[in-house]
This record gives sequence, structure tokens and C-alpha cells, in this order.
Amino acid sequence: MTNSNTITSDRADSKPSQDAINVGISACLTGNEVRYNGGHTQSRLCLDLLSQCFTFTSFCPEVAAGFSIPRPTMRLTGDPDSPKLVFSNDDANDLTDQLVKGFEKELPKMGHLDGYILMKNSPSCGLDKIKVYQGNGHPHQTRATGVFAKALKKQYPFMPIEEEGRLHDSKLFDNFLLRVYAYNNFRKDVIEQPSLHHLMVFHSSYKYLLMAHNQDKCRALGRLLGSHKKGSLEALINCYFSGFIDALSKPASRKNHTNALFHILGYLKDKLSPIATQHIISVIHNYNKGLTPLTTPLTLLKHQLMQHGCDYIKDQRYLEPYPEIISPMVDTFK
Repeated sequence: MTNSNTITSDRADSKPSQDAINVGISACLTGNEVRYNGGHTQSRLCLDLLSQCFTFTSFCPEVAAGFSIPRPTMRLTGDPDSPKLVFSNDDANDLTDQLVKGFEKELPKMGHLDGYILMKNSPSCGLDKIKVYQGNGHPHQTRATGVFAKALKKQYPFMPIEEEGRLHDSKLFDNFLLRVYAYNNFRKDVIEQPSLHHLMVFHSSYKYLLMAHNQDKCRALGRLLGSHKKGSLEALINCYFSGFIDALSKPASRKNHTNALFHILGYLKDKLSPIATQHIISVIHNYNKGLTPLTTPLTLLKHQLMQHGCDYIKDQRYLEPYPEIISPMVDTFK
């Protein structure tokens, strides 16, 4: 049983690496027996699959706050905009301050993280749709965010954060993964070596991934960079990062993916035979109709680009937004 009030790494007891993809995770999801009943909710998705590319850092805010294991269940009560945490069997004592004091010193230590996976339905860690109870014992129609999750989002507004349960949806899983890697790449390529040139190179490499997610926001980010004169570089980077994360916040649509695929095919139009071109066009149309997965046209395009593509299109993150090592095993967990 883990009763530590500090952040602990659960992958081979490794320390956070500057080159690793470091992701925070609710301790109960790693198998630590920290839940109210002394149990855990171990996630095979996280431990068997995502651990191949993430170094996990686990944390339980309730344990950090000194609550016992086991302990009575907790819930949120009062105003949904500013709920208080209480024991379910005794709402006389407000436990919110105790919980906050348990994690507020740990939050600044999480700046090295590239993402966070939270336990759903938890009054402390739940990302959304957490019930807030009224004095009559019935929940409000308006739901809330868990106390720790809310503070985490406030401290790191651009960090990709998701609930483990939602990651069993293939589109949300893919979107979270690409956002984590995009967040890591931005930190390494731009924030750690800030310059307009590095920001422009970063944007160029993500052009088609942005296009697949939100064409309007992709164009807006391009205009933002194009209109920059000699203003504050820091302000530009922050403004770009905010827009960039917002553009990737939702999974890309099939229609937008199809548009991006055809744009990429355009770089091969003078290099392929009419038969080869028509075959790829047919495969893209089949994807657009839902008859084949995205990996099929992507694989075809990547094969041709390896032989005939220019450096610009080969460097597009859209072609491989995260390591291929994780792709073959994804369906096992869906």
C-alpha cells in the first residue's frame, strides 16, 4: 500500500528524464491501493500499453492530504461553481482546505509533465461531470470538476489532461496521445530554445495536423506568425501555444482528414503513375466513406513519400504524430 504524500514514479522507479514523455497519473490507476476502500483501479491500458512510451508519475491528492486508507467516501456539495468536499456520511465538516493543502505544494513540481491521466468520477480527480449534492441529498443538474483536477487545469492550462475511462474511445485515445507528443515537442523545440525561427519551423511541421483538426484555426495561427513584427517574442509564443492547443483539443473529423490526405497527395502528383495516383485516390475516398481506417491511406502515402517526397512533406508530424510502436496494440484495449 502506498501512503506517500509525495509524487512517485511507477515505471522502474525511474526519475523524470528530460528526454522522456513524462505523464502524471492518478495513483489508483497504477495499482496503488489508495482508494477509499483500500483498493485500486489498475488500468491495463496505462500500464500495459501507454507505459511503452510514457514514464508515469503517480499521485493521490487524498493521500497527500493525510486522509486515511481506508476512509469514508467523499462527495462535493453546495454551489457547483465552488463546491466543498465533505465525507458522504458527514457533511458538517468542510474538507476542501485539507485536500488543497495536501496538493498545493506538489503542483509546482509537475511542470515537467507532458500530460495527465485522471481517475473518473472522483470528487478530487474527476475531470468533469462530477455530481455536486444539494442540501436535500439530490445532485444539482450542473456538474463540476474535481478539486485537484480543477487546480491542475488552472496551474497548467495548456497541458493535455484526460480521464482514463475516456481513453478507451479510440478517437479520444488518439487525440490525447498526439496532444501529449505535441505538447512535449513544443516545450523542447520552442519554449526551451525560444526564437521566431524555431516557432516557424514548429508550425510548418504541424501544418497538416492542424489542418486535419481545424482549418480555420490553422489559418489563424499562420496569420499570427505572418503578422508578427518586432513585438514581444514571449507574448507571441504564449499566444501561439494557446491557439495551437485549442486547435488540437478535439479529435479531427473524417472530412478534415480527407482534405489533409489529398493535400499531401498533391506533393506526389508529378512523381507517380496515373494508376498509382488513382489507387491512392480510391483508398482516400474509401476512408472518407468509413470503409477503411485512416492508417490505410496514411501507410500508402508514407510509402510513396519515402521515395518521392520532399523534405518539407516528409517532416510533417501528421504522418506520424506519435511513435508507431503503440499503434499495433491499440485495438487490444478498445
